[in-house]
Amino acid sequence: MTEHPEAVAPTPASVPFLGRRILILFAHPSLDRSEANAPMAAAARRLDGITFVDLYAEYPGSEIDVDREQQRLLAHQVVCFQHPLYWYSTPAILKEWQDLVLEHGFAYGTGGTALHGKVFFCAITAGGAAAAYCAQGYNHFTIRELLRPLEQTALLCGMTYLPPFALFGARTAVEEGRIGAHVADWMRVLTGLRDGRLDIARAASQPRLNHDLDGLLDAADAGVVG
Repeated sequence: MTEHPEAVAPTPASVPFLGRRILILFAHPSLDRSEANAPMAAAARRLDGITFVDLYAEYPGSEIDVDREQQRLLAHQVVCFQHPLYWYSTPAILKEWQDLVLEHGFAYGTGGTALHGKVFFCAITAGGAAAAYCAQGYNHFTIRELLRPLEQTALLCGMTYLPPFALFGARTAVEEGRIGAHVADWMRVLTGLRDGRLDIARAASQPRLNHDLDGLLDAADAGVVG
């Protein structure tokens, strides 16, 4: 598998990597204007065991290399879509990626067991406040409810679905001083998943992956790991 040098956080060849390998498929069409996703991306790139793929940078013409992307999926145990929430869904290139890469016979259907047992989740930023994402709020649904199509996609592919790691009120997060703590929690999620220190069974039932992060990590440290 050929990778772009900047896409993979290096692991020294002399040190065998024993944790879960995590593939982050990053989609942000205006990264130069990002105040939350950019620092999250920079932090993730520094971690061992993380393959970070900037889809808009790698495929500027949206001509996705299906074979390459399928090989990436095979080489990792955890898959994450990182993106801003666009019209209650993903940016366009991630939809194109799903349509092309998750082929019948590979990801689902007869013989399509390549992704069975892998973990999938999204890391999203939303402009609206948390209060907007509920039955009584502006958007009428929770963030997990709005992402049901991605949840069902993961389930159809035999993957374990985790709720999104979400930042609400992203437009004002910098001026309100919330970015540093969010990036720190992002690192805790990634290292917890990588090192088997995050209770996956318990996390799967949460509304958001960062809803009770201390509890998810403490449960794993106590030996209650799903």
